[in-house]
Amino acid sequence: MKSDEALRDEVARELAWDPEVDISRIDVSVQDRIVTLSGTVPGYAQKMAVRRAVERVAGCRAIVFELTVAPPPKLQHSDIDLAEAIVVALRWQAGLAESQVHIEVDRGCVTLVGEVDWGYQRNLAEKVVSRMRGVMGVVNRISVRNSDAVADVAGHISAALARRAQREFAGIHVTVEDGVATLSGKVSSLRDRRAACGAAWATRGVRRVVDELVVE
Repeated sequence: MKSDEALRDEVARELAWDPEVDISRIDVSVQDRIVTLSGTVPGYAQKMAVRRAVERVAGCRAIVFELTVAPPPKLQHSDIDLAEAIVVALRWQAGLAESQVHIEVDRGCVTLVGEVDWGYQRNLAEKVVSRMRGVMGVVNRISVRNSDAVADVAGHISAALARRAQREFAGIHVTVEDGVATLSGKVSSLRDRRAACGAAWATRGVRRVVDELVVE
């Protein structure tokens, strides 16, 4: 098992290697394999890029974000301009109907509301918005319609995980009740944890995902 010092060095090198990340104002500390990131990033998209980079490093059990989003003045936009840009971006996104997602913008913080048929659509809308310039944060309040016609949702999720990589996801237990999928058990990395939750969200009939997975 890596020491905290070795894990910190690997996280710092991964952040420095990633072209999406400006590490100059980011501090990394590690205690008991829990990585804490503090400092400032120039946009919400880079904050998400930092998270993806850390998840790629083996040995990390959890991430604590203490990053402040502070875009340079030249990148600041009015809420009206940002809202109009988001509406256009969502309108042109395949897989999302124009009427499914509505937005609220308050000083760059975007709240998504509405109702969709699939969990992947909920996550897709958040992904599109999080990458846009001027966004300071995203709150996803999009709900997924309940689908009573889908049988054995837990079986579909388990089969999807097996298709991806049976070894990585063999320790995951799936239960589903009233459209709420609960994932429990152990995974080997934060990236595997995110992939397992993504597979659950992509399954028809899932309205919500409860993540009780533990990274070994």
